[in-house]
Amino acid sequence: MGELNRALIEEAAKRSGLLWLDLPGLPQPRAAWHVWHDGSAYVLTGGEGEQPLPGLPDAERVGVILRSKDKGGRLVAFTADCERVEPGGELWDEVAPLLAKERLNARTHEGQAETWAAESWIIRLTPADAADDPAPEAYATVRPVPTPATTAGPPPRMFGGRRRRVDE
Repeated sequence: MGELNRALIEEAAKRSGLLWLDLPGLPQPRAAWHVWHDGSAYVLTGGEGEQPLPGLPDAERVGVILRSKDKGGRLVAFTADCERVEPGGELWDEVAPLLAKERLNARTHEGQAETWAAESWIIRLTPADAADDPAPEAYATVRPVPTPATTAGPPPRMFGGRRRRVDE
């Protein structure tokens, strides 16, 4: 893969909180939050309340699609090598705190890394090949799959602000 493609992938991944994974055996790609660190995307899956990405922990390679944050259009697609990050290892100790920091809507942040070590997988997605094929039209209409992962509570309220016409 060329340096230009790697630079595009890295920039798009850093700016986006989501990537879309084309997982084996599923009819459409799944949205997944991630953290970009040191040339790879790290995704958390499995465990109660975490994002369900069936087949990812056992996959060797998956298709990844990065979209524009503002317009939602496809920026780049690539094939990524998948590798489990083993709990207790040096890479785990480096990446788990980064994921915990980005996991804003967790039920609790206490003991989060320990819970992940017991119940979940952190998967490292390293770009292998850039996709050359044009974007399939189906990807333009893909919506997130319902998930048990929810926010910790109601959205924040603003007091004392002016009401907008659409709020009345």
